[in-house]
Amino acid sequence: MEGNAFSAFAITALRLAGHLTSAGDRLAKPAGQTSARWQVLAAARRGGMSVAQIARALGLARQGVQRLADVLESEGLIAYSDNPQHQRAKLVRLTAEGAARLGVIDVAQAGWADELGAAFTSAELDATRAVMARVMEMLEGDGTAGG
Repeated sequence: MEGNAFSAFAITALRLAGHLTSAGDRLAKPAGQTSARWQVLAAARRGGMSVAQIARALGLARQGVQRLADVLESEGLIAYSDNPQHQRAKLVRLTAEGAARLGVIDVAQAGWADELGAAFTSAELDATRAVMARVMEMLEGDGTAGG
């Protein structure tokens, strides 16, 4: 049955998410960061996003991202700037120190991804990513799939 297959897929995806978070924490640790802080720093590097926009992009609660952003700002890794589109929703930008920390993580992550990626073909990874993207779209959609 498709329901059973999907349930097994979902359980595997959740287990994978846990492993990826743990790996991310290990990769980010030499830069004094965690997976969650790394995600916010990487979003800040893109620039031009408010905390709420970063939270939506990451699929996280705005309040949690705000707490992380405030800590990162207090440590000088990000800065808030005025948002011409919204008076109260400041934009988040990466500072030079934040970029340096992110650079350390980027180097470690690239080697890690190359090593793991070598075990799969690009076609396998692309097909898996496409299925995961479709599931996310369904869950983020109008809620008819239980989202």
